[in-house]
Amino acid sequence: MFDALVVLLAVQAATPPSASNAAFNPRAVELFERDWVLNQWAKRRFDTNGDGIISVQEAQPAALEFKEIADGDGDGRVTPYEYERAREFIIARY
Repeated sequence: MFDALVVLLAVQAATPPSASNAAFNPRAVELFERDWVLNQWAKRRFDTNGDGIISVQEAQPAALEFKEIADGDGDGRVTPYEYERAREFIIARY
């Protein structure tokens, strides 16, 4: 599970920004579908239409914020260790 999430976040980081895809990752929603804790956090903070589901559009800013929280060393990748620490931070803070 962690390997897939690390790859998902790495793909987001590796995609060069352009006018059409700046910070858009169509697979970002998978991060929140796979992890209950992150799903609940994203719903509370990013479910703008209040339907209780994180859409692909709502997942974009949520994934970026999670990456900011998780990428402790700033290398653009989230390791399994960083992922777990970020998850613990979210549990404690939100």
